[in-house]
Amino acid sequence: MNIFRILGDVSHLLAIIILLLKIHKSKSCAGISGKSQILFALVFTTRYLDLFTTFFSVYNTVMKVIFLICAYITVYMIYVKFRKTFDSENDSFRLEFLLVPVTGLSFLENHSFTPLEILWTFSIYLESVAILPQLFMISKTGEAETITTHYLFFLGLYRALYIANWVWRYYTENFYDQIAVVSGVVQTIFYCDFFYLYFTKVLKGKKLSLPMPV
Repeated sequence: MNIFRILGDVSHLLAIIILLLKIHKSKSCAGISGKSQILFALVFTTRYLDLFTTFFSVYNTVMKVIFLICAYITVYMIYVKFRKTFDSENDSFRLEFLLVPVTGLSFLENHSFTPLEILWTFSIYLESVAILPQLFMISKTGEAETITTHYLFFLGLYRALYIANWVWRYYTENFYDQIAVVSGVVQTIFYCDFFYLYFTKVLKGKKLSLPMPV
């Protein structure tokens, strides 16, 4: 394990903590896409089934359990505890537009045609597009709360650090996972415009706002 992997995990965990604290303190999930959170919960569920079959390390197991628990707590807070504050009208991205092609691709392009491997591949592909409902929601409302942008920044940073992790592993271990790398690059590309707005507006104390769609 290298520093990029650890920093990536820390950034990912920090993003989730920021989101949970935002919802808990404000007692509101306004501006948060419940659909994106459902997709992330599905990502962790299908990826971490190996918890029941393989032990890698204490660190690996603990992080997987934490991500799973946090994902379902987030979904619970949005759809149950604070459901009255949930903006279902603007959280209108059609999930089937993501789930159908991702499911098909995971059957066509995988490392081995076994149930666990197909589900792992499905989780990798799905994670690369899981943020789209959140970005779509922001584009639809035209703005995002500062705390929400911090969440998105650390989520994007996690992916960028994992790309560095793959580069490091390629040069030090001669390890290369095409499915993970390509999906990670695609996911990072989705964050590029957001990163630009984050550095040019949010970090300067301005509210992140976008042109309203026509």
